[in-house]
This record gives sequence, C-alpha cells and structure tokens, in this order.
Amino acid sequence: MPAGIVPRVLQSWVAPRRVVRGLSAMSEGSKLAVLMVAMLIFLIAQAPANARLAQLDPSVPFQARMGGALLGVMFMMPILAYALAALVTGLSRLTPWYLAPEDSRLALFWALLAVAPAMLLAGLVAGLVGQGPGLTLAQAACGIGFLVIWGAGISTLSRRR
Repeated sequence: MPAGIVPRVLQSWVAPRRVVRGLSAMSEGSKLAVLMVAMLIFLIAQAPANARLAQLDPSVPFQARMGGALLGVMFMMPILAYALAALVTGLSRLTPWYLAPEDSRLALFWALLAVAPAMLLAGLVAGLVGQGPGLTLAQAACGIGFLVIWGAGISTLSRRR
C-alpha cells in the first residue's frame, strides 16, 4: 500500500477495500482531520460555479455565495456527517453485521476525502461549462464513486456477529 494521503486517495478509486483496511487504526483526531480536509476541498470546488453564477446574476455577489457555501460545507456538513455515521452504526445493529461507530466514521469520512478530486473536476465543469451533459456526467462520477468507496469501506470494516 502506498504511503501518504494523495496516493491512498487515488488508490481508493481502484482498490477501496485495501485502502480502508490499511487505515483502520486511524485515530479519532486523524479522522476529524480527514473530514475537515475533505470539506475544505468541497468548498474550493464550489468556487468556480459560484463565480459563474455571480457573473450571470450580480444581485448576489461572489462573496455572499461563498459565505453561504462556507457555512454549509465547513460547519453544517461535518455535523451531518457525524449524524449519518451514527445512523449507519445504528442500522447495522438490525443486521447480522456489526459496524462499530469509529469504523462507520472512518468509512464515511474516507469516502468523502477519496471523492474530493472528482468534486474538484465537477466544480471546474460547473464553472467553465455550466449546466449540461458534461456537468451531469461529472456529478454522476462523484456520486457513484462516493457510494462505491463508502460501501466498500462499510463492508470491509463490518464484523459478523
């Protein structure tokens, strides 16, 4: 397994189970750092689309658009991510497979970071091209990539009761 975050992010698109298994000993502080870096990249990814929208509709300036994105991505999304990880842990109790809370957080937070490069691409497409099939394709790649990586992480970290 490659060392470093960037090679692991790229490897997550090829072999997500192996990457998540290698990260299973990650501390809670590191998991929080992974989540916050992912959220920062998501915020940066929104800048091109917000710049385009501010040019098309100057009644809402770019700074206001990015301020709203900052509030949503850096403050609200981490709370929602922790809540979703807790929900998945709770739902796992209804199945024969148990997912510990710390493993649920790792699977979700790592999937968010692993999909961040695709989010940057989608943000560039949104800013340069706007609505259309290119943006739909880029967003679909983000969504499918996230679900596959997250699902692989959940299945790798789950334990049979």
